[in-house]
Amino acid sequence: MMRTDLELIYRWVPEKAHVLDLACGDGTLLAALARNKKVTGYGLEIDPQGITACLHKGVNVIEQNLDGGLSNFQDDSYDLVIMTQALQTLRRPDLMLDEMLRVARECIITFPNFAYWRHRVHLGIRGYMPVSKSLPHAWYDTPNIHLSTFNDFEHLCREKGLVITDRAVGIGEREGHWATRIWPNLFGEIAIFRVGRRHR
Repeated sequence: MMRTDLELIYRWVPEKAHVLDLACGDGTLLAALARNKKVTGYGLEIDPQGITACLHKGVNVIEQNLDGGLSNFQDDSYDLVIMTQALQTLRRPDLMLDEMLRVARECIITFPNFAYWRHRVHLGIRGYMPVSKSLPHAWYDTPNIHLSTFNDFEHLCREKGLVITDRAVGIGEREGHWATRIWPNLFGEIAIFRVGRRHR
């Protein structure tokens, strides 16, 4: 069974697309796409256990640190670039967004929404950085160095002149409901965006 954000992404990926999956983890998404939608492509991963799991699933995987960029991939060499739950761990997430949309005309990105109401309550009442299912690490050992919100990401896309073609919300192990669609920044735990370059 896939995580909620991966299930939503799975639905957005067209049949026979050529996909680059950044920080692909154990390759669950790419394996399902290849098996059921005849998708081709590669995953990039830095964790040795994730790489081993990808190889066992028959997923093409390259060991690569995303902070080094994507210079080993040509412009428009993929139909779609995907990155789940990794944007907040990068030194320069804004530059990675540029790189993703250089390699493909469209990308799908998910990240934990720091403005989720439970995080606000935890920080506001208890005075500590929140620890939750979407942010499971303590402040001193977290890989997350650039926490952001729905609003932050939408603002970054506007600044870069990018087009948000779709947006979805995850809450724990399920999709969002009517309130999350109206107020995603408050009630959405996981932000899921589909972004493209503006047509010239």
